[in-house]
Amino acid sequence: MKKRQIFFLLTILILGFSIRSEGILLTTKVSSNQLPKNITYSGKLIEARKWKDSQGEHLLLLTETGAIPSPKGTDESARDAELFAFHYLGTKGSFQQTWKVYDFIKDCPLDLEANFLKDEFVVTDLNKDQISEIWLTYVTSCRGDVSPSTMKVIMYESGKKHAMRGRTRVKVSETDWDGGDFIFDKAFGDGPASFRNFGADLWHKLTSESSQ
Repeated sequence: MKKRQIFFLLTILILGFSIRSEGILLTTKVSSNQLPKNITYSGKLIEARKWKDSQGEHLLLLTETGAIPSPKGTDESARDAELFAFHYLGTKGSFQQTWKVYDFIKDCPLDLEANFLKDEFVVTDLNKDQISEIWLTYVTSCRGDVSPSTMKVIMYESGKKHAMRGRTRVKVSETDWDGGDFIFDKAFGDGPASFRNFGADLWHKLTSESSQ
């Protein structure tokens, strides 16, 4: 387990968050040469993880293209960047894709960012129904100044998407900060309070880290 993941678990315990640490499930890292032969993906593989629950064996791939030339850009310096998350569910050794996350920045002539916070990939079972909740966090931006990036926390449970959308928190002057805000989508609003509590704790942890 990586240092940031260990820090995340300890933070939950020390600060007394409403989320119990036993709700976090352990995952196993998978290398590209260990992936089943029928698994395909776009972009460069940056993280692959597997784990099991009552639905079967889960496999999640996080991929990014990095900065690439914009085919339709009007500026020669314009670039694109894309990121993907591919979720597969396996039964009896056969894996089928169940959902995909895709986001991007297009035609950007400035500083470009479209990256997962891969150390913040977390799998939980907060409502203890033996079905995983899968949490992904990523940032996107096209900027030429000191300003917040767009940040999203995406959670899937049994194929249903939940989203938190907002901005990272950055220091814009000696005394002033910008960003750090977020909103829950309807799926989070209609879901269990434990999901919103965990998501809010995760968001505040990440924006606090970005402020350091």
